[in-house]
Amino acid sequence: MASAILHLSLGYSSTTRACISEERNHEKVKLLDKIKSIKDKTVISNSQQSKHHKLPPLVSALKASSEQKVASFHFPGHNRGRAAPSSLSNLIGLQPFHHDLPELPELDNLFTPVGPILDAQKQAAELFGATETWFLVGGTTCGIQASVMATCSPGDTLILPRNSHISAFSSMVLSGVIPKYITPEYDSDWDIASGVTPSQVEKAMKELETKGQKPSAVLITSPTYHGICTNLQQISSLCHSQNTPLIVDEAHGAHFAFHNSFPPSALHQGADLAIQSTHKVLSSLTQSSMLHVSGNIINREKICQCLQTLQTTSPSYLLLASLDASRAQISENPKIFDKAVEIAAEAKSLIKKIPGIGILDSGVNIGIDPLRITVGVWELGISGFEADDILYENYGVVSELVGTRSITFAINLGTRRDDVVRLVSGLKYLSESRIPIPIPIPNDVRVFMGMCSGMRLSPREAFFASKKKVSFRESIGEICGELVCPYPPGIPLLIPGEVITEEVLRYLVEVKNNGGFISGAADSSLSTIVVCS
Repeated sequence: MASAILHLSLGYSSTTRACISEERNHEKVKLLDKIKSIKDKTVISNSQQSKHHKLPPLVSALKASSEQKVASFHFPGHNRGRAAPSSLSNLIGLQPFHHDLPELPELDNLFTPVGPILDAQKQAAELFGATETWFLVGGTTCGIQASVMATCSPGDTLILPRNSHISAFSSMVLSGVIPKYITPEYDSDWDIASGVTPSQVEKAMKELETKGQKPSAVLITSPTYHGICTNLQQISSLCHSQNTPLIVDEAHGAHFAFHNSFPPSALHQGADLAIQSTHKVLSSLTQSSMLHVSGNIINREKICQCLQTLQTTSPSYLLLASLDASRAQISENPKIFDKAVEIAAEAKSLIKKIPGIGILDSGVNIGIDPLRITVGVWELGISGFEADDILYENYGVVSELVGTRSITFAINLGTRRDDVVRLVSGLKYLSESRIPIPIPIPNDVRVFMGMCSGMRLSPREAFFASKKKVSFRESIGEICGELVCPYPPGIPLLIPGEVITEEVLRYLVEVKNNGGFISGAADSSLSTIVVCS
């Protein structure tokens, strides 16, 4: 069929091409008119409901489309909820199915938006302070991958910290980029890896310069999972002095632009690309994120091409609409974070009075997100894992992140004072029922820093290399074929393409013996390790 179409196209005359072009333009005009008509009807409908409230553009279009009295001969197969599986509809109702619609003309197209998606993204860009914003249905993972692919070509160098999200490593596989790693700062008291400093980035750039190389991009995680923020302003200045784009994984900092007690946002500090998980502290649905671009270093067409390559051609309009709604929720409520900030401050004030419980309150360069509360429990003689189990089982407190010596709790727009009361009560119970006995720090970070082995294969080469499983002891001297990340401290000890040493294995055993666990490895017990054969 494709060859027949190609054959016919070879015989097109210039007149025929002109007719086709005119016809396509006419169809586009009709599509825009249809979208406008639906938007106008929706505005009228909304005005009847409330003269003072107008739905966000994408939410409005989705509402209007779902209310149409039509015979649906399109996907998805549940047919606007008519054939919804009862096991799920009994749990969540039929409304989500009514609004789970495909790329109908009035709902716009994620990759070539001309209607409500375009309007929604423009309003998001204005709110977040970006030159342009893209909605993501593949999470921040997709945004990081697209950002690296759009700025780096095979064989280029990317500067990034070793404790980057796993999506940074998959982006190197996709792009063929060569990493230049920075070992992040480390707090041995808390057994927590934090951010990188501007001086570390500058040192990495100079080391590349001595080899006649220049990074194609710099990727920084700020804030970290624990809310620790990096001085991006200075790093941005360093990058721009070499015309190098700065990519910031700001998954946990989508809220930073909306309260004066928060650290400055990545865009405010000069980032060229910032990827945010709008579903974390903000209120969109899980899996939905935003990618923001600022300045003129980034090739926007390349970003669009990468996103089209990575994202599904059947995006969920529920996810897209939730991004639009989350944006509207903030823009319509300028003081929306006042209560959350107040509750977080009250919680910290109460927790600081509990004997044997510490609070992480200093970060790298510019502090910590005030909505992130990390408490230390090691002086109580228990690990974070033990404390977390007690809080959950006895008080119904569910944490966000657990470590050997600490637990992290995330405050958000839905946190209530009653929640804080339960948390404080649980921590008081831990304090009163334990004899304060300091537990040892499980690992020596200085040993760890000197342990990261040399790279024999690039992440991409290692990914596509033949693999085999060998026993733990037999892996010494082999090239690692998987990501091995001891937690804590959450810094990958082995990255695909690096050589496995005896020191590395000894360190991994020590982590496990002290209550930690290993992520990334196919065999988390470490009886076997995947190596490149």
